Parts: sequence; structure tokens; C-alpha cells
Amino acid sequence: MSEVLADNTNAERIAVAFSRVLRSAGISTPIGNVLTFVEALGLVGINNRDNVYWAGRSTLLRRPEDISLYDKAFAVFWERRTPGSVEPEEQLIRINIEIDDETDGADDGSSEEADDSGESITLRFSSVETLRKKDFASYSNDELHLAQDLMSQLRLVGSPRHSFRMRPTSKGSRPDLRRTIRSSLRSGGEPIRRHWQENDERLRRLVLLLDVSGSMEPYARALLRFVQAAVAGRQKVEAFAIGTRLTRVTRELGSRDPDKALKLAADRVVDWSGGTRLGECVRNFNDEWGVRGMARGAIVVVLSDGWDRGDPELLSQQMQRLHRVSHSLIWVNPLKVSPGYAPLARGMAAALPHVDHFVEGHSIEAMEELTRVIGL
Repeated sequence: MSEVLADNTNAERIAVAFSRVLRSAGISTPIGNVLTFVEALGLVGINNRDNVYWAGRSTLLRRPEDISLYDKAFAVFWERRTPGSVEPEEQLIRINIEIDDETDGADDGSSEEADDSGESITLRFSSVETLRKKDFASYSNDELHLAQDLMSQLRLVGSPRHSFRMRPTSKGSRPDLRRTIRSSLRSGGEPIRRHWQENDERLRRLVLLLDVSGSMEPYARALLRFVQAAVAGRQKVEAFAIGTRLTRVTRELGSRDPDKALKLAADRVVDWSGGTRLGECVRNFNDEWGVRGMARGAIVVVLSDGWDRGDPELLSQQMQRLHRVSHSLIWVNPLKVSPGYAPLARGMAAALPHVDHFVEGHSIEAMEELTRVIGL
């Protein structure tokens, strides 16, 4: 193999670069798979071609149909072969792809007929349905804008809470003395008709803590759009960015213009794509906001991969504090979908015992499941 494999100390950097080559070739490689690939290279080394090939193929690929693209990308990146030197496919198949536009169910007949000289396969798929299942790490900028529209349609409604305010009701166990006495004046002071009241209901506050550290970078740009849609479309939502520090971004994300809101939030968060100190950030939230009232009886959602450079014992203690005062504590991890995933990261392992729900967060479909969990 070429000199690119000579230095074992660069295995992590090389693995990340190779994953980017695969993504540019159209292969979805979530960050969880890349981390597993790095661990595999640490075990087998990077000096043997076959070991590197099978380490990458077993950890980075999730679909059999990606094997041929993987072989070509491997030859170009690891063996320094030019794209033209990779042998072409033996059989050429013409594929006509028809995309269903959900706003127009009729066929306009504009697609051209396939050549009689070649074999033709016609595929029909919905671009929106494909986007719902696609991993956030593989999104293009155009797909992120389309995802913003889909996320704005999600209804984040949690279970209601009882308010101290009372409301009139036709039946109940608590009499409404004021209304009963007022109505009795119409009958000479006789309380002929009794009135009742009950506790009113209010929406629970929703608190979103988004990890914006470097390990979350492939997913944070999409999850930030989910947070913005939640803040702009629902009352009583608070949003915070967590990394090396805690930053409140509720006001910045409150704009109805998503592009303006995201720009304001990006300018506000100074530690974007930096390190991670989850324990310290959660402690700051508890001390300044959460335990004082913001998290009491609220639905708290932490969106993070659990990779933490801080003290895991501190994170465990602070998650326990947060769990005691909140109505429901949900942890959203984009890496949970990865095959063979186990919560082995120090931060994730420390937080998990204090979490009510542990859900995926890698796609719009996963965000839809999150809205269902919030409503429990």
C-alpha cells in the first residue's frame, strides 16, 4: 500500500478523511460508524491492505448495494489509483427514475421512452419519503432547507399539567361559590342552581438542550433546525446550546424567519464545534435556570451523542438533580441507530440511568417518534 498508510498515529485523521470520500460518493456513513472504524483500525493497524479493507467494509457499510462504490473509493483513496484505472462495470443497465411529487399525483407524460437497445428498469419513489428516512449526516444544504419545512409541521404537544387557576365546569367536586351566589340574586337569594369549578390545564414547558460540540457537528446543523421549529411554533419553549459552556438561544431562535433565526443563534454560540463538558453545562443549567423553576414540571430534552471530556460523575449527579424536578427527561442520541450501538461513551453511560426515555435522533422519522414520546 502507499505511503498514506505508513504513520499509525494518523489513523483517526485518515479514517475521517476516508468517510468524507465515501459520503461524496453517495454512501451514508454516520459518525457512529466512523468512530467504530477508528476503533477497528486501532486493533488491526493500517499497514495491511486486507485488514483495512475489511475493517472499513464491516463498519462503514450498511447496505449491500454500496459495496461496489466502496471498492472504487477504497482503490482511489487507499491505493492511490486514479478513477480511470478502476475497471468499469461489465454490464450497463439503463435506469429511468420517476420522482413522485406529492403535490401533483398525475403523470405529465414528459419522461422519455427508454432505448430498445438496453435493459430498462423504472423506479418510482417519493423524494419527501426518502428524505424522512435519510441520515442527517448525509444532508445537502438544499435538503436541510426542505427538512426545515417538514420539521415545522411537527406538533410538539406534551401532556398537560394542572394549573392553580380554576375554570367553570358543569360537573365537579369543588363548588364555585362566587358564581352560585351571583346566580342566586336572580331568584331572591335562593341558591336554586349550584355552579362548579375545576383546575384548569396548561401546556408543560419544553426545554431543549442541544449539544453543539465537534462530535455532533454532522447532526447539530439539522437538529438546530428542529429546535428552531419548536421555539417558533409553540409556546413555553426554552432552548440552550451546550458545549464547553451553556448558552441560552431562545430569543435568537424565536424568529419566524428560519434563516435569520439560525444566523442569530450561530453568532450567539461562540463554542460551536468545540469541546464538550456536559456535566458542567447541566450543572450551570440546574443552578441558574432549571432547579429554580424552569425545569420544574417541564419536559426536558437533551440532544447529544454523549461524548464528554468532563467528569462523568459530575454529569451523573447533575442529571439526577434534573430528573428529580422535571416531569420527563428525554435523551436524543443520533448514534443510537448505528448497528451494534451500545452506550459506552463515558457521558452517555453516566447519564442513562437518570433518563426516562432514550430515543434516536438521526432523521426526520426519528424526530417524529420524538414528538410522540414528548406527548406521553
